[in-house]
Amino acid sequence: KVLRHEEFDEGCKASCNGPYDGKWSKTMVGYGPEDNHFVAELTYNYGIGEYHLGNDFLGITLVSSQAVSNAKKMGWPLREVTTGIFEAEAPGGYKFYLEDKEQLKQDPVLKVTLGVSDLQKSVNYWSDLLGMKIYEKDEEKQRALLGYADNQCKLELKAVGGAVDHGTAFGRIAFSCAKDELPNIEALMKKENQKILTPLVSLDTPGKATVQVIILADPDGHEICFVGDEAFRDLSKVDPNGDKLLDDAMAADNSDNWFAAKKMKKASA
Repeated sequence: KVLRHEEFDEGCKASCNGPYDGKWSKTMVGYGPEDNHFVAELTYNYGIGEYHLGNDFLGITLVSSQAVSNAKKMGWPLREVTTGIFEAEAPGGYKFYLEDKEQLKQDPVLKVTLGVSDLQKSVNYWSDLLGMKIYEKDEEKQRALLGYADNQCKLELKAVGGAVDHGTAFGRIAFSCAKDELPNIEALMKKENQKILTPLVSLDTPGKATVQVIILADPDGHEICFVGDEAFRDLSKVDPNGDKLLDDAMAADNSDNWFAAKKMKKASA
């Protein structure tokens, strides 16, 4: 479901929409409120027609026989990668893995998979520095499963057998934590000589709460955002008008038709 939709006239000072300066929007989608579900933040940069995808983001795994059923009814291409698990590809090229089982009562998003160049180095970063618990580690398959809580979506790290290419889409993973923890995270990263992409900063959303964030980068340059929970709970409330705001924005955009009429292509990032 669409949880909220927001429009911005200029690029985000924490590069939330990637390294682009123009008008953009974000739409939060998920199976329930952001307080207790993993949600995807879909960013749209007006005028950008396509992105080059790298090997940094390897997919999202969902437990949902309904999703498998929906795909089959719609004729959406599915590929069974292992018994009961189907691969689907979103229009932009992102991969989804659909486990053909009854949808979990809690969040059906099981895990998010990121590519890494050195599994042990990445596990050390996410567990020793960021405090994630290691749930599984498989040296033979070069993968590890980590998380902050048993009942939350997990992070899977998977070696890609070489360097990690982030392409031009520039995604990131975000976590909320107590606002008072943000300066401590910043201080720890400075002490450990780790990369801080955006030092502690306040971000405004028109007509909504201002949140504090710090943006980090792990050894492979995966962007990690920690946001102050108190203001974020206000910002992230489900907006009953989210669907309408998104529909209105898409109707007002009409850029595909404009470019087609001019016989021009949108910019390729």
